[in-house]
Amino acid sequence: MSKKTAPEAFAELLDIVKTLRSENGCPWDRAQTPETILPYLVEETFEAVEAIEKGDSALLCEELGDVMLEVALLSQMASEKGDFEIADSLDHICKKLVRRHPHVFGEAKIEGEKELQRAWSEIKASEKPKRGHLEGVPRSLPALSRAKRVSEKAASVGFDWEGARSVLEKINEECAELMEAIERKNAVNAEEELGDILFGVVNLGRHLGVDAERALHRTTEKFSERFAHIEERLGAEGVKLSEAGIQRLEELWLEAKAAQKRG
Repeated sequence: MSKKTAPEAFAELLDIVKTLRSENGCPWDRAQTPETILPYLVEETFEAVEAIEKGDSALLCEELGDVMLEVALLSQMASEKGDFEIADSLDHICKKLVRRHPHVFGEAKIEGEKELQRAWSEIKASEKPKRGHLEGVPRSLPALSRAKRVSEKAASVGFDWEGARSVLEKINEECAELMEAIERKNAVNAEEELGDILFGVVNLGRHLGVDAERALHRTTEKFSERFAHIEERLGAEGVKLSEAGIQRLEELWLEAKAAQKRG
């Protein structure tokens, strides 16, 4: 473990980034802008997510450092323009956390998760009264994650299904409507109905305590592992994937599935 305190370590990072961005610093770092840094910020964040999913604390430690590097770079760019300092960002989040937790830092009495969510939403709404209740959810979020956040915001003020069963009934209804669109060969309606199904599935996951984005990610990984098994087996047999035939592919798929369960 580092002998430095968190403030000391963060201050050192800021100093290093300031030097990299200085006249005698690194040409690459000096050339960066918030727009060019954006892909790295997203990439490093997802790498931290992957470390969490793997349960790898050492990797998470490293990836969080990479995320903080991007934060330091962005704050230094803002400082150079005279827009704000990193201290302003930290002060902002500290004040917001205290303000939104009156039951912790104040005298408010809040009981139960639903009351807590409602109070949180009311406080947020009072901070920016001219904003719609669903505003603030980034459009750039992955579609499933954005759907979940929008649904959570709506649910926080009571606009929600009664439970998982009612959501599932809605999904079944949307599936029937999709089938009608398919039978009519109406591609526009089919896209709309498929979107409704996906939105319903996200909400079903929310009621079940399952994150749809994470669930789909895990299923995609599972599919990829099984498909890799098929490729490996066919490669050993000297058979091309495109020439194996659906029956052989399904046999190997079941083999891969069984091996995955044993593992």
